[in-house]
Order: sequence, then structure tokens, then C-alpha cells
Amino acid sequence: MELPFYLTYKEFETHYYNNLEKWFEEYHNTSEVDYLNQLVNLYSPYVYYNFAKDKLQADASIQIKDCFFPYYDKIGISFCTNCDQNNKHISKGMNHLFEWKTITMMEYAQHILDKINKHITKKNIKNTGSVFDFINDKEVITFRDGAGLCVNYNQHQSTIPFLKAYLPVFGKTVDIAVYRDFIFSVVQIAEFIDQKLKEVQAFELMMYSKLKSEAKFKVQMKDQFLTICN
Repeated sequence: MELPFYLTYKEFETHYYNNLEKWFEEYHNTSEVDYLNQLVNLYSPYVYYNFAKDKLQADASIQIKDCFFPYYDKIGISFCTNCDQNNKHISKGMNHLFEWKTITMMEYAQHILDKINKHITKKNIKNTGSVFDFINDKEVITFRDGAGLCVNYNQHQSTIPFLKAYLPVFGKTVDIAVYRDFIFSVVQIAEFIDQKLKEVQAFELMMYSKLKSEAKFKVQMKDQFLTICN
């Protein structure tokens, strides 16, 4: 069962029990904890643990390669060639430069939408069902014509639920207001899920517990690295 991804807390809360019922209909030997664990996996990429405030906060962002065209002693142009090993559209055997860039999921969604619309225009595709026909088309998503953001197809898979909920069925621009609603709602959604896990005493599965543990581990690794360097 593909769990629906909601951009507002109201929608999530309203459909929670209906979706839970569908979950039980499809998976008979399961429990609500299993269902909640799937929800944790679905929404945890969009929140993080804040040490200073000791709580979860929204962080809907993604790291992506930003490839550019440097010149070396005026000899040719260099391309980013290793963004996706299976990308047939990038020249091989040439130098490349890139830097990691953190962008919001709204910016990522717009980037994907631009790719799809460019493909539709270039191929003169008429009467297409919607942008969702190409939302996970590898040739379309990973195609690059020059410099710019370089989509990793494997990483892209984790963004599909959000994109399906956020991208317009038709159109060329994402909705800023809808994105703001999501940023406001995602922490409420996370807290709802955690409260349900508390009720069944599955504390170790809570987003708060998991993300706090991950944050502490990152701090410890950073401290160890600094100690070694010093």
C-alpha cells in the first residue's frame, strides 16, 4: 500500500483512521505500530531535532550537486559527469566541477517541474495526462543540458511522495502558499505520530527519539574528528 502524503495537518488527521483501516485490509498480520513506523519513515526527512529548544522543527531541504563550467588555462569547458552514472546525456572523459548545494523542497519541486515541462515542450507532447506521467521518468529527471542542478535518480526516489502531493497536476509554477502550509504542518504531523507511538509505548520508534539520537551521534563524530585533527 502506498501511503498518501499530506501537506496539511488537518488533512493528515482527518484521513488517519481511514488510511489505517485500509492498511489493515491489505496487511492482515500487522499492527498500528507497523503503520506508524511507515509514517515515521515518510515524514521524518522533513523534520530535525533542535538541541537548543529540545524539540522537532521543520527542515524540508535537500542536498544536490550544482555543476558548473570552469576553465583551465583557457582549454575547453569542463562538465559534471558523475552525477548519475547511467545518464547517457552527459559527455564522458571530461573534467568536471561541482559543489554541494542545499535547497528547499519547494525549489527542488520547481526544478523537477521545469524539467518535465521542458521535456513536454521539446517533444511536442500533446494531451498528456499530467506532469505525473514523467515525475519518475529517469530520462527526463536526470537529463542535463549544460550546467546547473544535477538530480541523482536514487535520491530522487525518496522525494516522490512529497512531489506527488505538491506538484500541480497541470501548470508550470509550484504554489508557495501550499509549501508554507506544509512547513507549518509537518511538525504537527510528526507530533501526532509520536503521540500515537507514546500511547502504545513504542518510544524507540518516535521521530523525536530517532532524530535526537542521530543528532547526538553526529555531534559525537564531529567532536572526535576535531580531537583527531588537533
